[in-house]
Amino acid sequence: MKTKQLKQFFKATALAIALSSSMPTFAQTSDEVVAVVDNSVILRSDLEQSVAETKHQLEAQKRQVPLDQYLEQQALEQLILRQTQLEQVKRYNIKADEKSLNEAVLKVANQSGSNSLEAFQQKLDKMAPGTYESLRKRIAEDLAINRLRQQIVMSRIKISDQDVANFLKTPQGQAALGSQVHVIHARVSGENNVEAVAKQVRTALDSSNDIAAISKQYSTNDVKVEGADMGFRNLSEIPTELAARVTPLQVGQTSELIAARDGVHIIKLLERKGSEQKAIIPQYKTRHILIQPSEVVSPENAKQMIDSIYNRLKAGEDFAVLAATFSNDSGSARDGGSLGWVSPGVMVPQFEEKMKSTPVGQISEPFQTQFGWHVLQVTETRQQDMTQEYQERMARQILGERQFDTELDSWLREIRNNAFVEIKDPSLDRKNNKTS
Repeated sequence: MKTKQLKQFFKATALAIALSSSMPTFAQTSDEVVAVVDNSVILRSDLEQSVAETKHQLEAQKRQVPLDQYLEQQALEQLILRQTQLEQVKRYNIKADEKSLNEAVLKVANQSGSNSLEAFQQKLDKMAPGTYESLRKRIAEDLAINRLRQQIVMSRIKISDQDVANFLKTPQGQAALGSQVHVIHARVSGENNVEAVAKQVRTALDSSNDIAAISKQYSTNDVKVEGADMGFRNLSEIPTELAARVTPLQVGQTSELIAARDGVHIIKLLERKGSEQKAIIPQYKTRHILIQPSEVVSPENAKQMIDSIYNRLKAGEDFAVLAATFSNDSGSARDGGSLGWVSPGVMVPQFEEKMKSTPVGQISEPFQTQFGWHVLQVTETRQQDMTQEYQERMARQILGERQFDTELDSWLREIRNNAFVEIKDPSLDRKNNKTS
């Protein structure tokens, strides 16, 4: 295996490694320190486990396994790099929230055949006591590292208006400008083996456009494959995340797997043509009243307050007066609850759904979002030409994705170079391997 390929392989997160069908045990019987990284240490057991996991992954992918010494050196370097990131996590006090952690662990559990965290814990702890907690800690660390990367790396990405203008003049940028595309879309969802099935669907799409047959062939009791020929559509009519994946495709090419909250998406570009159509977006002139639970307002009292406000509004009291008096959204309360013209995709899903479904002039029933309890009123709607804004947003997303990996590698090199690292075993030091 070439050095570059191996280095890319080692970029796999611990979470990805944990998805291995042969889940490793985390219990260790004896240890020695093989490296010191700032205020932490890397143990021999950590290294042995990393090497074993890597070998398993390489063998499962039918890829060549390097010599043990070289594999150990590369594994240790990745452990060092991981530890330098964890030191940054501690520095910035970044932690995985319990909800995200449970969801991530449950995903691993589902892929290993367990339907609940409790069953997964029992399964792992039968292997060795403490295995579940060790894995959970490891996943929590991965989530924290990913959050750290997003915060740090995104802050390093600078995209100027001129960068956007220059990009939109390029062939790829031109493809994003009102281009029409004829695509096939597949979504794979379920609890188990979603990614594996998605890979099979992608392979099938490489050689066939019969999405109906493919959907039927790969759907099971556990995995649902939904596919459709979307015909010609403006890029503005396709969700931004998917549209960004369409623009670089060549005709007849299938995208990589696109992970999203609702499953794994695959798209295939059949045809492309220019279009002069505009991105006409519906907008809603909206105002709302927000009641937030707090230390002095219990969730129950918040619900009672919003119900009372709703009844007063239905009785004819002035919306602007009630918003100014009671709304916890201080920004809009000063303007009678007005949010101005709101475009789709700006508000949280619960708010947007209620905004779209409430007839103009009517008061919505109370509804809850992550921010608290709301009532809203849409006073006016319009169709707005957002072509330029859409094009610029698309360009910024594409340019940001391009820069992310570069900035990530740069940041990783910086924190690695600035960290105190002492490798205790000379045979594990890459500097002593002239072939690396």
